[in-house]
Amino acid sequence: MNENHKAGFVNIVGNPNVGKSTLMNDLVGERVSIITSKAQTTRHRIMGIVNSPDYQIVFSDTPGVLAPKYKLQESMLGYSEGALTDADVLLYVTDVIEDPTKNADYLSKVARETIPVLLVINKIDLLKNQTDLETIVNRWKELLPNAEVFPTSAKEHFNVTNLMTRIVELLPVHAPYFGKDALTDKPARFFVTEIIREKILLNYDKEVPYSTEVIVEKFDEKEGAIHIMAVIYVERDSQKGILIGRQGSMLKKVGTAARKDIETFFGKRVYLELFVKVEPNWRNRENKLRSFGYIE
Repeated sequence: MNENHKAGFVNIVGNPNVGKSTLMNDLVGERVSIITSKAQTTRHRIMGIVNSPDYQIVFSDTPGVLAPKYKLQESMLGYSEGALTDADVLLYVTDVIEDPTKNADYLSKVARETIPVLLVINKIDLLKNQTDLETIVNRWKELLPNAEVFPTSAKEHFNVTNLMTRIVELLPVHAPYFGKDALTDKPARFFVTEIIREKILLNYDKEVPYSTEVIVEKFDEKEGAIHIMAVIYVERDSQKGILIGRQGSMLKKVGTAARKDIETFFGKRVYLELFVKVEPNWRNRENKLRSFGYIE
């Protein structure tokens, strides 16, 4: 084993919708986190692991920070708060649109951090000129004076390589935390549920996507194919009707799109069966949140 091998935990935090998941997927080089244009798509801390002979980086993408409206969001905020305490390097992600004073409480906690903080200003491809960028950088330097600033565009892969180089420099010398072939700490079933949830987010409006939870009840992997049975839980009968659609048309659309992505992810043929069940007010019920894996 390399005596100078580096390993560490790099936690990605910030407000919803600034591109944390896109950035993590770019850094990891695999599609580990859900990416949609809707806020609050990441509900768990998702770990993506990058390995080389000389280092192992354990990236953690956290839910966007927000004032919790129900128990599920309290659990999500817990993940984001916890991310401040167990990292070797912290990536605070913002973008060129966001008001820097948003969520001042959380920001002041980040400012007090003793670990290295890298401030990633994402989406700079949206800016018209250089002076706009300088203004934004200066505002953030006042708020996070100890942070190193990295203007990036995760979508265009701009400046992400420099960010990665700096992360590796900051890692402590340590043996790997996970096997060198690991890509994530999550099981295969987890990615199936994330892909199905992503398709729900893309195909339905308003409250429906946020009221759903996906549980994989059967994951039967054979050599050439995987048979998956998943249940989509909603909170009300009306949501069940919307989710299924006329003569099952919407559920079929979601199922087809999810199956294609799951096949790409696993590199195998997939048989996917989807069912919809009503579980009233599950987002506020502790026993349900526990059984769905949000509370330990």
